[in-house]
Amino acid sequence: MAPTAPGTAIGRKQGLDVDRTDGRRQVPWLLAVWALTRLFLLLFVFKVYVFPGPDVTSDISVIYQGWYEVLRTGTFPLDDVTWQYPPAAALAVLSPALLFFLDYAHAFFVLAFLADLVAFALLLYAAGRPGRTPRGAWVWVAGVPLLGPTVYARYDVMVTAVAVAALLAGARRPRLMGALTAFGALLKVWPVLLLVAARGRRAWVSAAVTAAGVAALFALAMPGAFAFLTFQRDRGTEVESLGALVFHVARHFGWDGQVLLNYGSVEFLGPYVEVVSTAALALTGAAFGWLLLWRLRAVRFEPHTLADAAFVAVLLFTTTSRVISPQYLVWLVGLAAVCLCFRASRMGPAAGLVLAASFVTVLEFPVWFSHVVASDNLGITLLVVRNGLLVAATVVAARVLWWATVSRPAGPAPLPPQATRAKEPTPSS
Repeated sequence: MAPTAPGTAIGRKQGLDVDRTDGRRQVPWLLAVWALTRLFLLLFVFKVYVFPGPDVTSDISVIYQGWYEVLRTGTFPLDDVTWQYPPAAALAVLSPALLFFLDYAHAFFVLAFLADLVAFALLLYAAGRPGRTPRGAWVWVAGVPLLGPTVYARYDVMVTAVAVAALLAGARRPRLMGALTAFGALLKVWPVLLLVAARGRRAWVSAAVTAAGVAALFALAMPGAFAFLTFQRDRGTEVESLGALVFHVARHFGWDGQVLLNYGSVEFLGPYVEVVSTAALALTGAAFGWLLLWRLRAVRFEPHTLADAAFVAVLLFTTTSRVISPQYLVWLVGLAAVCLCFRASRMGPAAGLVLAASFVTVLEFPVWFSHVVASDNLGITLLVVRNGLLVAATVVAARVLWWATVSRPAGPAPLPPQATRAKEPTPSS
């Protein structure tokens, strides 16, 4: 019997069956690796084992719990400039109250673990759908532990789970995507970028209605819901950011600024810091301009374009930011995972660079953070490598997105073999 042509309906069905079988075979391995790596993360945050470097869990037991005590009285931390989050962040900070039988820090770690589990379950479920692949689930399984226990000691993993759900819903349920995106943006602003490739009005209208409704509820129920907007204004340049490399090097040539804990992070303060911070904002503005140009020029939108564009947008704004905290990499790992859920996505190289950057990130914080603060050779090298990987990932991802949606010539679709044969002239008898 002649082999079935891959372009025929039967060939495509056979290929799909092979893909699904291969995906099912990977599920036990995914579950096993996820369970083993997450066990180690829990052992670290519960301090059964001590992770090298400064204690990353102290923010939960000191800062988050302090906010919790204020928020439970019905107001936002109006006198605390370290509160720099939109109003729905209060829900994440208050959420450990659900596990009242645990102390605050332990309850938070458990909830962060559950958010990780939700994101993994969504990616695993998506892998079984037509045109999808387990690659995305593998990115999440591998990427989260590369960042170390910091993942469970910040609420960013909760925000990322919401973003993953929004993007996976986007292709078929734009209204649900819009609502989830708005809720995510009210948790930590950046998920608003998920809408950059949304087409039609349903996602945008749903996002606007949800954001307005939730914001109004917070504004009416709790004073100071939007005080975070002014607290961001006077920040310096965080020591792990791209712009901070200027001052790490300048310290070896007599720059007389300081490295201080400021606005909740370790920042450079002193001469020319405002100039570098302004330059970072200018780069962010240029990134926004590129995204706007891309949106106006893009003509080809495929099911994976929504995730690809969100990944590029968040890469652009993360890399150019004056703050690149370690937990920001969780966002990028989550978005890269959603991209690679789609078999047609070409974001694999950029996702690989993000995974490499995640590994270097755990080395610069918390393992060798003292070297980063000291601006010694090891600290500078780690930042050059990590930030270089992020810049490379941004350039590669942006180029792929542009080529796939703007530059690639839209030639006619190839005809199936049967149609080609049908069009061939028959020889006269």
